[in-house]
Amino acid sequence: MSNNGTMCDVAIIGGGPGGSTLGSLLRKYRPEASVVILDKERFPRDHVGESQLPPIGDVLEEMGCWDKVEAANFPIKIGATFRWGKSDDLWDFEFLPIDQFRDEPRPAQYEGQRRQTAFQVDRLVYDDILLRHAESLGCTVREETLVTDVRTTGDRVEGLEIKGGEVLTARHYVDASGHVGIMRRALGVPTEVPTQLQNIAIWDYWENAEWAVEIGVGATRVQVMSLEHGWLWFIPLGPTRTSIGFICPSSHYKQMKSSPETLYLDAIARDPRIAALTERATRRGEIETTTDWSFVAERCQGENWFLVGESAGFADPVLAAGLTLTHTGARELAYTIRALDEGEHDAAWLKEHYERNQLDRVRQHIRFADYWYAANGQFTDLQEHCQSIARGAGLRLSPEAAWRWLAQGGFTNDSLGQVGIGGLDVSATKQLTAMFVDKDARWKINDYNVFKLNLTGAEERQVPQYADGEITPVTCYFKAGHRLPMTGLFRLLTDILSGTSDIGVIHEQLSNHFQSTLPREHVPVAMKHAVQTLEVMLGEGWLLAKLDKRKPRLNVASPAVGAMIHPNVDG
Repeated sequence: MSNNGTMCDVAIIGGGPGGSTLGSLLRKYRPEASVVILDKERFPRDHVGESQLPPIGDVLEEMGCWDKVEAANFPIKIGATFRWGKSDDLWDFEFLPIDQFRDEPRPAQYEGQRRQTAFQVDRLVYDDILLRHAESLGCTVREETLVTDVRTTGDRVEGLEIKGGEVLTARHYVDASGHVGIMRRALGVPTEVPTQLQNIAIWDYWENAEWAVEIGVGATRVQVMSLEHGWLWFIPLGPTRTSIGFICPSSHYKQMKSSPETLYLDAIARDPRIAALTERATRRGEIETTTDWSFVAERCQGENWFLVGESAGFADPVLAAGLTLTHTGARELAYTIRALDEGEHDAAWLKEHYERNQLDRVRQHIRFADYWYAANGQFTDLQEHCQSIARGAGLRLSPEAAWRWLAQGGFTNDSLGQVGIGGLDVSATKQLTAMFVDKDARWKINDYNVFKLNLTGAEERQVPQYADGEITPVTCYFKAGHRLPMTGLFRLLTDILSGTSDIGVIHEQLSNHFQSTLPREHVPVAMKHAVQTLEVMLGEGWLLAKLDKRKPRLNVASPAVGAMIHPNVDG
């Protein structure tokens, strides 16, 4: 240390959820590491992006701050109510079927049904809780500290110059500054925009808006209401405070030649549901705006630096994936930096897979958002865009088939060894596809009853699995842009398929395995997930299938009205 400089192990630009999650887990798993978090603002401070997905709960529990967040009494997000697609009817998507949600006292432990739900957080409070938690674990937190220059030599960061002249040097530098990407821009990392969606977001906060529905103690659904030229979000953040925003194409904003406030208030007035919920509410009166153009950085790691969260990429907020991507990425970066310092694995391998995980997830969520917009009758210009994306992958598809392909791809990117994306499992996605294109959702596994594992042309590589502070290499097969990880249900099915190809025997062995390893009440859910995994393996070309007419087949269906996706039931 010198009079005008400070040294540390890890320097993080940004004290939001990315920076605080990274700092907390670094101190948990490598407590001797010195971690400095810099932020230009003084916390608490407002921030948009309040709606979460269930995987965040696992990260909060691992950080050791679930109890602190739960004690803040944020509304429990059980799902969302949508007006979307070709119909004006309302429909509900629920992480946990509402008839299974039990009314429990709060604050509650992270167990049971709370592992299947999420929070709707007031970022004014939430981000401060996370930053203070990182500080309590030993991170040095410096607020109102502006980074004025990122000193670089080639692809190496040499130091962070802070307003006033101080220079902070570190062994690892992390850009968690969000969309602004302070370090990303200084290093000249290019970005791409793999979508035609270029929207602006306009929002404000309201007091005493009515909740559309109250479920048990503090549970509700967010509201996502499509309009002619955009959509509204309605997110209760606490007993009295609500975030309400309007998103529309930037082209519409320019064409209207109105102020953001005029556009915003007009959108609320034109939506009967949101207008009714705000009839007796009071608006803060400070309109905020931002462009929410989706993008992906060309890379998110270098010689001694990393990008995490929205500095690495951003996906349209319609699926509420932003905070989940940020928390998950920061967790994996903490594991990566710990492993680099311990010298446990090849450094290039660790960095390559950290980067691949983050950028693949963002790209897939952008693609999935495109699917949602294309499925909306008010966004017909994206139909051709969906087809062009499919053509880029070598597929010549009709608009309906392109939507279906967009929705069903990338199911293994979100979580290694599991299938799902954006809080949806395969069955729910098929149900949505059927609803959006007004056709029955087909399950390919129903057409066959003999399945043979097909690894021809696949490349076998080791990928990292992140658990309990350690990185464990797991075998994974790659082919045609898809991956087959040898862990979780994929490993179980691969083992079974190595000994049989008959669907009846496969089904029987799955059932026997789950009955011997799980509580009885969990067996049906496990069987459902296993069948969905088999469908993904078939769709991605990991299985060769044929029909033996002498043998029975599966009869899997996605009902038009299901437990998780169904017509709105409020009232």
